[in-house]
Amino acid sequence: QVQLVESGGGSVQAGGSLRLSCAASGYIFSSYVMGWFRQAPGKEREFVAQISWGAAVTSYADSVKGRFTISRDNGKDTLYLQMNSLKSEDTALYYCARKNPRAILESTGEYEYDYWGQGTQVTVSS
Repeated sequence: QVQLVESGGGSVQAGGSLRLSCAASGYIFSSYVMGWFRQAPGKEREFVAQISWGAAVTSYADSVKGRFTISRDNGKDTLYLQMNSLKSEDTALYYCARKNPRAILESTGEYEYDYWGQGTQVTVSS
């Protein structure tokens, strides 16, 4: 069955960096668009970034553009999110997700994603 397992979260001071990983299994990883979402306490889950099958196309939320980088290693079935210049408002539970193959590439709504990991916590202190 499809499994997505995030890791790499933790506590860091503002201005610091973290690298999240998402190990995928149970499907052909290279055939799917993948994304990262996050949910802060008391807020709805929001889009962070997504990457196309071969990593040629990426998109980011305005709030993380220029600070976060999404990447993937199709040989290792792993998705990454490099987060630099972290801010306190980046504190959230971060999820990786697999996009429904019927969804258009440009869409970023969470309803376009059909499988989700359990999340990894990122806490940024100021």
